[in-house]
Amino acid sequence: MSFGTLDMSVLIIYLVLITAFGAYIGRKQTNARDYFLGGKDLPWGAISFSIVAAETSTLTFISIPGLAYITNLNFLQITIGYLIGRTIISFVLLPAYAKGELSTAYEMLENRFGGRLRNFATLVFQFTRLLADGVRLFATAIPLSLITGWNYPVSIAVIGIVTVVYTCFGGMRAVVWLDVIQMSIYIGGAVIAGYFIIKNLPAGWDSVVAAASPGNKFQIINLGFENGIKNFFSINYTLISGLLGGAFLSMASHGTDQLIVQKLLSCRDLKSGQKALITSGFLVIIQFALFLMIGLFLYAHYQGIKQRPDEIFPRYIVEGLPPGISGLIIAGIFAAAISTLSASLNALASTSMNDLYKPKFGKDNSAKKDLMISRLFTALWGLVFIIGAMFFKDKENPVVELGLAIASFTYGGMLGTFFLGVLTKKVQEENVLLAMWVTIFFMTWVIGVDGIILRVLTIINLLAGFRIFLQLQDKFHRVFQTIFTILILFLILNIKPFVISWPWYVFIGTVITFGLGNVLAKLQQLIRE
Repeated sequence: MSFGTLDMSVLIIYLVLITAFGAYIGRKQTNARDYFLGGKDLPWGAISFSIVAAETSTLTFISIPGLAYITNLNFLQITIGYLIGRTIISFVLLPAYAKGELSTAYEMLENRFGGRLRNFATLVFQFTRLLADGVRLFATAIPLSLITGWNYPVSIAVIGIVTVVYTCFGGMRAVVWLDVIQMSIYIGGAVIAGYFIIKNLPAGWDSVVAAASPGNKFQIINLGFENGIKNFFSINYTLISGLLGGAFLSMASHGTDQLIVQKLLSCRDLKSGQKALITSGFLVIIQFALFLMIGLFLYAHYQGIKQRPDEIFPRYIVEGLPPGISGLIIAGIFAAAISTLSASLNALASTSMNDLYKPKFGKDNSAKKDLMISRLFTALWGLVFIIGAMFFKDKENPVVELGLAIASFTYGGMLGTFFLGVLTKKVQEENVLLAMWVTIFFMTWVIGVDGIILRVLTIINLLAGFRIFLQLQDKFHRVFQTIFTILILFLILNIKPFVISWPWYVFIGTVITFGLGNVLAKLQQLIRE
C-alpha cells in the first residue's frame, strides 16, 4: 500500500484550510500587543492545549513510539517530572511575570538586573531556538519525503511557507487556536493508528501482552542502582533522573523559554496562566503514554523485528493503514511540526521586536507600524528557518547534532538566571551575566561533544565571552572571567568528561548558575568592605 491520490488530497486540503483559517483569525489585529499576546483574552483551556502542541514536534510523534519499541515505558518517569516542574514554575516564576505588563520573559530580567542581561538572555534564546527548530523543520521533511515522495527541499518549503503565512497574518491568536485544532488532529491520528494496529493483531490486546511481557517492556519505574553509583548518572531513564531532571527541564522550557512563556503571558490573569500550565502537565503525561503504547502495539505487529526506531511508525502508516487514513495521519505529522514552528516564529519575532528593536529604534512608532514590523520579523525568521533547514543534507550531519546539543545545555544557565532574579536580593547584573556565561561554556565540556561540534561551540562561547568582557565594568569580574575561561579551556582540551545522561544537564546548569551568582555577589561584597 502506498500514499495515493486520496491521501494527498486530504493532506493538501488540510494545508489550505489551516493557512486560510490563520489569516482569517488575524484580520482584526490593530497593534503588536494583539499580534504577540492575542489581546490577553485567550481562554486558559486553549492555552493549555497550545502549550502541549508547541512542545510536540514531529520528532515526538515518530520517535516516542520507536523508543518504546526498542526499550520499554521508562520514559514516563520523565513526564511525571514535567508535571512537577510546571507546578513549581506556576507558583515561583509566573507571579513575577504577572507583576508587570510584560511582552517577553526577558523583560523581567531587565527590570530586576538591567538591559545587558536582557539582551544576552534574548540572544541565547534566539540562537537556541533557531538551531533546535531548524533541526525540527528538517526532521519533518524526513518522513514526509519517505511517504509522499517529495524531496527534502520541497517538503521543507511547503511546511515553512504554510507556517509563515498563517503565523505572519494570524499572530498569537491564530497560533493558539490552530494549535488546538492541530493537537486534536495528531492525537486523533495516533488513536486511529493504534486502533488499526490492535484490530489487525491475531488476538488484539492479548497479542501485545504476549509480545511485550517477556522483555519487561511494560516496566515504568527503574531505580537504576543495579550497576552501581558510577553508572547511575549515565542511565537516561531512572526514577530520580526522571523526577529531578524532568522537573528542571520543564521548569526551564516552560518558565524561561519565550516559546512557552509568551502563551502564558497571553492568559487573562495569573490564575488562568497557572491553570493552563499545570493542566498541560497532565495532558503531556496522557499524550506520551499514548505514543509509548503505540510503540508496544507496533512491537507486537512487527514481532520485535530489529529496525530503525524513527522509521517504525512512518513505515506502518504507509503499509498498514487504509487510503485516506494515511493522509490523515500525515496531516497529524504536519500538525505536530507546524504547531511547534509557528509558536517558535511568533516567539522569535516577539523577542526581536520587544527586546532588541523597540527599546532602541522603535520607541516613537505608531501601533500600525509596530504591527507591520512585527509581521516582518515573523517572515524574516521563517525565511531563516527554511534556508537553514535546507543546509542539512542527511540525518548524520553534525549540524543536526549541534542543534540538539545546544538546546540541551543552554537551559540550565537560563533557569538559574531566572531563579537568581526571583529568589535573591543582593545578586547584581554582572554577577548573573558572568555566572550564566560560565555555565553555558562549562556545559560545552559536560555534554561530551567532540570534533567539529566542540570546536564550533567553543568558538561561539569565546566570542560571547569577549563581548561580555567588554561590557563588564568591574575589574573583579574581568579577573574572574579570565580565570574561568582558562580553566574551562583546560578541561575541554585535556580532560574527558564523565558520562552523564541528558536529563541531568539542566539540573547541573541551574545549580552552577545559581550557586556561582551567589558566590560572586558575596565575594564582591567582601572585597568592597
